[in-house]
Amino acid sequence: MGIFGNWSRRRTLKKARLEESLWQQVLRGLPFLRGLTDDELARLRELTLLFLAQKEMYGAHGFLLTDEIRLSIAIQACLPVLNLGLEPYAGWVGIVVYPGEFRVQGEEMDEHGIVHSYSDELSGEAWPGGPVILSWQDARMSETGYNVVIHEFAHKIHMHLGNEEAFPPPRAGMDSARWELEWESAYKRFCAEVDADEPTIIDPYASEHPAEFFAVMSEEFFTDSGVLSREYPELYRELAQFYRQDPAGILASDI
Repeated sequence: MGIFGNWSRRRTLKKARLEESLWQQVLRGLPFLRGLTDDELARLRELTLLFLAQKEMYGAHGFLLTDEIRLSIAIQACLPVLNLGLEPYAGWVGIVVYPGEFRVQGEEMDEHGIVHSYSDELSGEAWPGGPVILSWQDARMSETGYNVVIHEFAHKIHMHLGNEEAFPPPRAGMDSARWELEWESAYKRFCAEVDADEPTIIDPYASEHPAEFFAVMSEEFFTDSGVLSREYPELYRELAQFYRQDPAGILASDI
């Protein structure tokens, strides 16, 4: 970070105020954090405070953002970058929070060049170079295998790394060939299961696009790691190296 970066970090943390009772209250509502060590929780707390200092949250349609809501969203957003720092979230500041699902209008062109208008109800959306938009109704859910905050911030990490039309590139030091092979293999298998109407461990929506498969698998990695490591062991290993975390606790510590 350099001398200025370290000074700014220390200054921000020194000025930050976070009541222990609020921190513990929000943690209790996020059961997938229970596997973190005391050291990891301490680092997550610092990262969360830095995140809150850098980002701006707005409530849409008059929705009042309490300290609990802001803190919960920030903690969930910081979990994927716990060992990466906030650099993957650089270049934008806004987070818009709706009380529930929100409607978006758009257009898309089919293979015949015909433009079709559509209207969708969404629980989250991430814009390249722009804000993250969230439904608090969904962001407060703590079901295993589902986390809209992690999903949208996985998209932000993907956007930061580039190649949004495919899977994100691996991090420096990772085996690029193996990374691409495991993602392509897992995605092909998953799409075949969806097409055959077979039961799947994750939302069939993940078959829509490689970027969605990456985001949904990131949700699974952080909130239902045991199942992911059993059903997709090689993909779990790649995600562990990518995020530099091992939530299932089954790998060597040198990830």
